[in-house]
Amino acid sequence: MTADTVSFRVNGVQHLLALPPETPLLYILRNDLKLKGTRFGCGLGQCGACTVLVDGRSVQSCDVPLWSVAGKSVTTVEGLGGAGRLHPLQQAILDEQAAQCGYCLNGVLMSAAALLAENRHPTEAQIRAGLDRNLCRCGTHARIVRAIQRAAKALAEAGAP
Repeated sequence: MTADTVSFRVNGVQHLLALPPETPLLYILRNDLKLKGTRFGCGLGQCGACTVLVDGRSVQSCDVPLWSVAGKSVTTVEGLGGAGRLHPLQQAILDEQAAQCGYCLNGVLMSAAALLAENRHPTEAQIRAGLDRNLCRCGTHARIVRAIQRAAKALAEAGAP
């Protein structure tokens, strides 16, 4: 495979990388950019552990080739909060004690962020549908749903757009 030069943003930082165009985004995030929050799960785009946002849309990064993010903006869980502050979703996960092993949680957070960006007042059914591509083997689904509802309320109270 030959290398192509691709430019894209990750968590607000512009990157110019010369890599084979079919390289999965997950490998680039973890190996080249050293962003370890995006997890390797199944490698087939079926478990959601590697979920990131590409131009605000949740995608499984193990299934996304480098060429497809050229000129786009990628957000990982490291880019979700800000310097010294948690995103309301991250705080709600802590408040609801929704993490058990936590392996799936970064992907869940990114799917939930995409959902709340699109729908500030999701119903429980909409939250469950929004998390359909995220597998959690620990069984903390009910707490995760409550955390997303809490975050939605916090965002509404803060007047977030």
